[in-house]
Amino acid sequence: MRFKPEGIISAMVTPFTKGGTYVDFDKVGPLAQWLAKHGANGLFPCGTTGECMLMSDDERKEVLEEVVAAVGKTNQVVAHVGAFDTATTIELAEHAAASGAHACAVVAPGYFAYDDKALKAHFKSVAKAVDGFPVLLYNIPSCARNSISDDLIIDLAESVDNIVGLKDSSGNMVHLSKVMGRAPKGFHVINGVDEYGYQAFAMGTKAAVSGSFNVTLERYANVYKYAAKGDMKRAWKAQTELTKACGVLLYGGMASVFKEGMRLRGFDAGYVRPPQRELSAAEKRNLAKNMEAIGLI
Repeated sequence: MRFKPEGIISAMVTPFTKGGTYVDFDKVGPLAQWLAKHGANGLFPCGTTGECMLMSDDERKEVLEEVVAAVGKTNQVVAHVGAFDTATTIELAEHAAASGAHACAVVAPGYFAYDDKALKAHFKSVAKAVDGFPVLLYNIPSCARNSISDDLIIDLAESVDNIVGLKDSSGNMVHLSKVMGRAPKGFHVINGVDEYGYQAFAMGTKAAVSGSFNVTLERYANVYKYAAKGDMKRAWKAQTELTKACGVLLYGGMASVFKEGMRLRGFDAGYVRPPQRELSAAEKRNLAKNMEAIGLI
């Protein structure tokens, strides 16, 4: 159960055909390779950036298989397997373990409100089903509704052997710092908020999962590169450039902005799936203008 995440793990978009009818599987493997070529240390398919909750279980499985086949021998692949119910999450986690992924991440189930007792039972059930396979908790309460408290994170980290880390996209650095201060040795705390990548690396995190990396590429790669070297002045300069880019890309907003931004940077990642919407012609022109103004194109 060796898993040591380091560097920037790109939260991949999912390419769809026009109208979002099908996953464009011909683009999945090349996209994974393109991201790896531009500095991604790992890939995180079928997460929030990948429009996972708009995909069928079979689509998510096939996307993961394509990513593993494309880059699994050279880059870490963390499969997002979270779903609204425990049984489906277990099914996707078992598939991830069998497919050659290096780990899986489990978002807190959403829509309904769950207390810590219910969430603990959910995460333990998933981890038990893939005993020996690394499992990351995934905390993103802005999307999932349910927040994974620092007390619950530490409880699971100390009591379940294969719950080995946390992807924290809470947007709350106090929460992140509390977990880092209390986590047992060997528990991997991964930052999931691009606007404070520098601060998280300075605090001691070793890895980040990034949605904006699909477009920012070398900007976030430079934050990590310089921080890992201890050149915090250059790391901070790279972070300020990354933060500007996040603003231009409406970070955390519309998947279509990322996909249009990727097209402008040289990779056609296809379309979004409704109820996500495509950008208008005017919005595309404005995005290109703003990306050019900050030197992204």
